[in-house]
Amino acid sequence: MTNERRVLVHPDKQNLGASVAARFITKIIDVIEEQDYASVVLSGGSVSTLVLAAINRSEARDSVDWSKVSFWWADERFVADGDDERNDKQNGIDLLDHIGVLPENVHRMANTSQAASLAEAATQYQAELKAHAQGDDESPRFDITLLGVGPDGHVASLFPDKPQVLQTSPTVLTIDDSPKPPPERLTLSLPAINNSQRVWLILAGAEKAASLGLALAGAGEDQVPVAGVKGRKRTVFFVDKDAAAEVPEQLIASTY
Repeated sequence: MTNERRVLVHPDKQNLGASVAARFITKIIDVIEEQDYASVVLSGGSVSTLVLAAINRSEARDSVDWSKVSFWWADERFVADGDDERNDKQNGIDLLDHIGVLPENVHRMANTSQAASLAEAATQYQAELKAHAQGDDESPRFDITLLGVGPDGHVASLFPDKPQVLQTSPTVLTIDDSPKPPPERLTLSLPAINNSQRVWLILAGAEKAASLGLALAGAGEDQVPVAGVKGRKRTVFFVDKDAAAEVPEQLIASTY
């Protein structure tokens, strides 16, 4: 496990989305060639609107054998199926509804029709993660996890100064007082996120610069949750020029 971290800076938001999409397609093809399947973790917000939509627009989209790709979620809002607040709904609009992914390979977190309570929904997803885990792991070793980062440094639904940030178990945590609506959410724990081979964090805009700078300067994850994200092989921050304003120059990589 190298825990290598890199920061790749792009001139603007549009270039950022297109670049991550191109790298994603290339890497997924490589992973499938190596092991005949690939697992991907999705989240909402900027990741969906920037990256997934760019993957869908790419001329290379159909070069991926999507039937060999499974999709999971880093977090989800515990609301009704089809609610506009659901990450999986937006992810579907941006990408999943347009590719040949198999229904059994789409591992959604439960909505309010599928679980009687937030706790039950968490237990269901924990069991699903465990069923697809390698060896004694509690969750799969995901190949690529795509995460956005909030202006406060939150990732998935792990928010600053909330107890969930420091919880190491179970793999799926409940939040009933999210500082961003809706209040009830499910989220992977940091250890579950960090069981990914590669974590790609996508940040755009000047409002993200302070959190990124703090995370790379060694801030604690309780204050800046993104600081606690470390993929098993690699952690890459894909950022636009505005978000990179407070990144030390020596941490900026010229290539992937």
